[in-house]
Amino acid sequence: MPLEISLMTVFLAAMATALATGLGAIPLAYARRVDERWLAVGAAMAAGLMLAASHSLVAEGSAIGSWRTLAGMASGLAMVVIADRWLDRRHKADVSDLQGADAKKALMIVGVMTIHSFAEGVGVGVSYGGGEELGMFITAAIAVHNIPEGLAIALVLVPRGVPVWQAAGWAIFSSLPQPLMAIPAYLFVRTFEPFLPIGLGLAAGAMIWMVFAELLPDANRGLSTTRVGTVVALSFMAMFALQLVIAG
Repeated sequence: MPLEISLMTVFLAAMATALATGLGAIPLAYARRVDERWLAVGAAMAAGLMLAASHSLVAEGSAIGSWRTLAGMASGLAMVVIADRWLDRRHKADVSDLQGADAKKALMIVGVMTIHSFAEGVGVGVSYGGGEELGMFITAAIAVHNIPEGLAIALVLVPRGVPVWQAAGWAIFSSLPQPLMAIPAYLFVRTFEPFLPIGLGLAAGAMIWMVFAELLPDANRGLSTTRVGTVVALSFMAMFALQLVIAG
């Protein structure tokens, strides 16, 4: 397949989507002190955002290959459970200024988002294989979509004492697979495209586990179940509305 678009264009487009993830931490730069109640609200918001992202991933993957998406979800679930048990066997974890259980939670959410980014990087590369106009549209959509994902990461890190700039750095780090995967996906678009629904499903399965095993229990410790449900639903709807605006 002849290269109609320069590799630098594809790389810079994917890098822009990665940098956009760091923007999600900016709203938390104006927060001074976050008490336990707002920590619970943040966990519920992150849960809603991640559920909406998972819904989008499953829908996109199913449009390409339903069974491959399902296989990816099962793989993502297995992988995150294994990772959780591995972290449990370690006596301590350390992410920036976090220790113990807080560091484990941070590692899990950053890890899950990083896995998700591999699929998005492939998506950018594959879309440019269909032409520059399609590539620019998908790049813009992923970049906007990444901002609330960065917020989800920051909502876990910042209330636990991580500086906003470090949370933004971790958010960008979680998206670095996007520029790394975009170029090979563009070069070998016909080879990568069949694996895209597996990657999308894998990220969705891991995120769904993260929501129910880590984020919702945190939210329920500081809020009533009614308020948790309300925040999760509103966050889901906000993310879904954003996706509809992008698609429209």
